[in-house]
Amino acid sequence: MNDDFDFDLSPDQWAALRTLRNPVANNRLSKAHLVDSLVRLGLVVIDDGVPAMTPIGRKVLVRGSCRLLDLVA
Repeated sequence: MNDDFDFDLSPDQWAALRTLRNPVANNRLSKAHLVDSLVRLGLVVIDDGVPAMTPIGRKVLVRGSCRLLDLVA
């Protein structure tokens, strides 16, 4: 596998990224510092004041899902 999308995100960052999967939920993100950190990593963009996941953010979320399941187990 390619390691281009291997990010070491905090649990709060993972939660924020998962929340951004649903466009309706984008306005419910209350922790601006989390969104800002994801923007700096290139995983999220702000479009008309609303955070939106980038294609890289989607790939990171999909690739990280396996790792998140391992942490829960």
